[in-house]
Amino acid sequence: MTLGELGEFIRGNGLQKKDISEHETKLGAIHYGQIYTLYGTYTYKTESFVKIPNAKNLRKAKTNDLIIATTSENDTDVCKAVAWLGKENIAVSSDACIYRHSLDPQYVAYFFQSEQFQIQKRSNITGTKVRRVSPSCMASFLIPVPSLKRQQEIVAILDELDALVNDLSSGLPAEIAARRKQYEYYRDRLLTFKEAQ
Repeated sequence: MTLGELGEFIRGNGLQKKDISEHETKLGAIHYGQIYTLYGTYTYKTESFVKIPNAKNLRKAKTNDLIIATTSENDTDVCKAVAWLGKENIAVSSDACIYRHSLDPQYVAYFFQSEQFQIQKRSNITGTKVRRVSPSCMASFLIPVPSLKRQQEIVAILDELDALVNDLSSGLPAEIAARRKQYEYYRDRLLTFKEAQ
């Protein structure tokens, strides 16, 4: 099915870098640039916050939403996504969008890393210096939709493989590269489904 059939894309708005603080206030915030510098596949807490008076009119992600960087200076980082698993709503900047959907949020975040997603993304990138993929383009991207139980099984396997790769960070470079390649292979295999006949 398409991502648009399974959910809706909501553009972030108004939150600028100058509005963000590292000091904890009542409202967490994710700026689009932080998605590819501070976060992995999913998170339960934000690294930044915004003052409540500034937050009134900001668009907010809810638990299980995906937050997607729609802008980057390179093709790799554009469309990097992080699943928001925290309990509170958080503010989301412009140049990012929220994907509110009916799937397992970690499954969708892992899918955004898959080769199947990357192929669809590459043919929809626009811009020269600043690279972009619009939410309307992403809405047309196809995603495999196994049962919720199967989505959760895939997430459990990928979490385990991801942990193994991260545990090797102090290991030998060749071993790290081999494990990362193995992880990418299994991630792409788990997230690719043959079409029903």
